[in-house]
Amino acid sequence: MNIQKILLSSLLILTSIYAQSSIGFDVNDKDVEVLASVDLNTFAEYSEGGMSYLIDASYLYADGDDLGSIGLGAQNTFEGAEGLAFVLGAKFVFADNFTALPLFGKAIYTLPLDGVIPTTSVSGTFAYSPEVLSFSDATHYKEFRAEADMQLAPSLHLFGGYRNIHTEYITIDKTFNDSFYGGMKFGF
Repeated sequence: MNIQKILLSSLLILTSIYAQSSIGFDVNDKDVEVLASVDLNTFAEYSEGGMSYLIDASYLYADGDDLGSIGLGAQNTFEGAEGLAFVLGAKFVFADNFTALPLFGKAIYTLPLDGVIPTTSVSGTFAYSPEVLSFSDATHYKEFRAEADMQLAPSLHLFGGYRNIHTEYITIDKTFNDSFYGGMKFGF
């Protein structure tokens, strides 16, 4: 299937599914990733402290290989640590002959900059699936991401980062992706 058709279809489907949320993409010279996120609290009108529930989906085309994921996480902010938020959850990851259910954690820190500089945050994510949560030909899954994000307008974010995704199959170990990237997200 043609990559342009996949990206266009994904963008249109995710935009309609995730209205009132965010959709974005990131690229480098060999990879492209389409991202979508929805805060379930906006649909349920739920608000308790700083807790929110998130659904994320992504599709990564990396140097000829495909990797998709769908995840659910709970995000919490803490009164004693201004600007710091944590997300814990699980996601379903799938590729050719590879499926896994890694658990993940993410820390997000919004930098305490003055009002002249746009809202900027840094984040780190780690996901891991041991053998018991790896299916098909998979035995392990590891993912690490570090990212910086700047909100240029209420509905526009520019971001850049680094990702390392390691997929371990029964017969081979494969670094699925190890790259820097840049991209943008739009809020709806």
